Amino acid sequence: MSGGRHDLWVFGYGSLMWRPGFPYREAHHARLAGWRRCFCIYSVHHRGTTARPGLVLGLDRGGACEGIAYRVAGEQAAETVRYLRAREQVNGVYREAHLPVDLIGDAHGVVTALTFIVERAHPNYAGQLPLHVQARLIRGAAGRSGNNLDYLVSTLRHLAELGIRERELERLLALIGPHAARLPPCATGSPHAVAMVRLARAQRPIRRARLPRGDRRFLHRLRLTD
Repeated sequence: MSGGRHDLWVFGYGSLMWRPGFPYREAHHARLAGWRRCFCIYSVHHRGTTARPGLVLGLDRGGACEGIAYRVAGEQAAETVRYLRAREQVNGVYREAHLPVDLIGDAHGVVTALTFIVERAHPNYAGQLPLHVQARLIRGAAGRSGNNLDYLVSTLRHLAELGIRERELERLLALIGPHAARLPPCATGSPHAVAMVRLARAQRPIRRARLPRGDRRFLHRLRLTD
């Protein structure tokens, strides 16, 4: 399926699923093979600070990821790319990649979509942290785009709307649940977050993780050529 020679496809797997921030003509349930969605990036801007880092999602190698593919009109493609770079490339922890994405359902077909994969060599790459460490980081962090817990809950809600189960993210919310009651009333902006954490079961205490310093060397490494 093609939306036109000059149109741009964008694959969203995290906050782009519920807040794309750019105009688009179509949005489809889609699947990207070879990359998995995981909390593997320390956030010190959008969902955390340098003093209290959070975690955000990235695409890391292995497995597969389902999300949303957006078709952007050709005349708006350049502006959309500029917007996404300003939003995603705050410190160069992501790399731009144009990868084949399978459209699911009535829009069945394969398109090449712009997406953002993790730069493993970046200091803010967290790797595969234990779930209890992820929970500790997420439950108390907030940044310029809002609370880290709301980010997790919004991701799960929009995945559910697509009929996608992310059991690791569900287990992560279950770990956070009993600790969210200790947060001040204003710490969680979403009523959905409040409702979901109440359903989570108690787990063991959580230890703090260390955050490496950022490094602007990676800001020029925006593209991945496959």
